[in-house]
Amino acid sequence: PMIRQNQLATAILLLTFASLPTVVEAETPQYESGDIKIVAARADEPMRESFSLTAAKEYLAESSQAWTEKRNCVSCHTNGTFMQLAPSLGRLFTEQVESHRKFFLLESSKFLRAPASAIKTGLKPTQLAYVASGLAAYDETKGQLSPETKATLDLMLTVQSEDGSYSNLDCWPPFESSSYHGATVAAMALATAPGYLSQVNEAQQKQIEVLQNYLQKTKPPHDYGRLLLLQVGMKWKGLISDEIQQETIAMILKHQQKDGGWAMRTFATPETWGGGSRKDKLNAEPNKDAPASDGHQTGLAIMLLRESGTPADHPAIRAGIKWIKSNQRESGRWWTRSLNTDGPHFITYSGTFYPLRALQLCGELDQKQESLSKESE
Repeated sequence: PMIRQNQLATAILLLTFASLPTVVEAETPQYESGDIKIVAARADEPMRESFSLTAAKEYLAESSQAWTEKRNCVSCHTNGTFMQLAPSLGRLFTEQVESHRKFFLLESSKFLRAPASAIKTGLKPTQLAYVASGLAAYDETKGQLSPETKATLDLMLTVQSEDGSYSNLDCWPPFESSSYHGATVAAMALATAPGYLSQVNEAQQKQIEVLQNYLQKTKPPHDYGRLLLLQVGMKWKGLISDEIQQETIAMILKHQQKDGGWAMRTFATPETWGGGSRKDKLNAEPNKDAPASDGHQTGLAIMLLRESGTPADHPAIRAGIKWIKSNQRESGRWWTRSLNTDGPHFITYSGTFYPLRALQLCGELDQKQESLSKESE
């Protein structure tokens, strides 16, 4: 009997320990620097009960600050995206925009001092284009081209490839995915900078014409590339025809999913993202044939539809806005799964900025009301 009692006690003890919650090692933060620690991006992160502009703003501002402080470089997926879009959000990011501009000017000065051979290969030309694009976006809100932005654009033209493209990597789609993508970033910088295209010299004009010819003659690598061309074409008058614009708009509408959102993975096959550099990963995904809508593509689709003149009350846009408002996560971001690795999912950064810009373009950002709500908490 005593043995049976001991066995029973042992069994009860084991069951007790088995029922205790296991200690899970903390996930690596998505962004981290000093006091900033942004939780890891996860597909199963809970949804917010209602849209919060404050949460989205804090995620975007702190993440870009952390990347800049810790990595000390301009990246397409984080601070590069920030400077392309934040100036257009008005007072929402005023302080952070000024801080980022100082960093971009510092990066520009490094490029200007570097030997020509050091900035013409690998990712450098596209990275320089991102610096120029961010500075140009800042100047656009001021209505005047600064000497620093002009110097950066002048330098950017000198690192152009012979065919007009901009050297890029092909391993991190959708951004660092092709020289075609690099060319669209450079073109956007040129078209955005106030008055730059009207004050170039003869040699620079020839370089610009080579870039224009490249974008007009080169077939985009996939439907996502067609979006990039449309985005530039709406800034650079005469770059694309009305027919191409309307065909691209129709293509965007065709890609919309039943839930009202758009999925980045439907805009290119696994074999064409980054020249096929991620095809094995993408082909192995369980939802390969029915990818979920994501923040990056939903926001980008609505941005381009609105910038092309599609009215905000268009049924497709209203359905997309409803998706955005229903799918914000607790961290303030919108989930977008990386095309590259299931690690930090940095694409959730543009996957948050694009929806925010989409909401703004549809008149859905009430910054004053959000401020009042925060004060009352």
